Amino acid sequence: MTITFLGTGTSCGVPVIGCECEVCRSTDPKDRRLRCSILVETDTTRILVDIGPDFREQILPQPFRRIHGILITHAHYDHIGGMDDIRPYCQFGEVNVYADPIARDSMMQMLPYCFAAHRYPGVPAIGLHDIHAGEPFQIGDVEIMPFQVMHGKLSILGYRFGKHFAYITDMKTINDDQLESLNGIDTLVVNALRFDTPHHSHQLVDDAIAFARRIGAKRTLLTHMCHDIGLHAEVNKVLPNDIQLAYDGQILKIQ
Repeated sequence: MTITFLGTGTSCGVPVIGCECEVCRSTDPKDRRLRCSILVETDTTRILVDIGPDFREQILPQPFRRIHGILITHAHYDHIGGMDDIRPYCQFGEVNVYADPIARDSMMQMLPYCFAAHRYPGVPAIGLHDIHAGEPFQIGDVEIMPFQVMHGKLSILGYRFGKHFAYITDMKTINDDQLESLNGIDTLVVNALRFDTPHHSHQLVDDAIAFARRIGAKRTLLTHMCHDIGLHAEVNKVLPNDIQLAYDGQILKIQ
């Protein structure tokens, strides 16, 4: 299984419009962060997790092949704002989108023309599927287990792929009864907004490190980072060797 980081930034992305901080002015490509998304691929299956407003820019460098499923963590705009841009992929057939009922209802309100019973010609052909935390399902040859995390007071989904990889974004807390879904994870991707200044609905770096230690992940990549986190190269020097910042375009190989 191959994981490609399409974006590792927060809702504003990095650089932030109008900001002149050293991160936003950095010429290191690893300090440029599009909105958060990953592409999960095997030899026969291609799955997107979230489809934010940068999707067109993120997917253009990738081979043009069918997308077998789009998994939605939650329906905030930075995670679903690129839904209309899946139209070219509809030439392969209906694109299947998977979301829990909370995200499904929000998407239908935010993007009603994509989900209307009688759709305007040319809108994306979407097959919308309800999924629920704790109920595994399969797309192609990929086994997926959704589990619940809390984005402040909003219930959202994290995803486990197969035996060894889990992806979480926008988490503030997780209930103890959801931790079983993370048993035996080797590679964890989890959100870490910045080092200081607590946020009501996002983890900080220390929270993410503590969580990685709690579940016993062997390797952890941090994502959903804002410009306040600091320069990529400098931050990685002070993080533990097994916990590092992810970056846009990074590729992981998962056994």
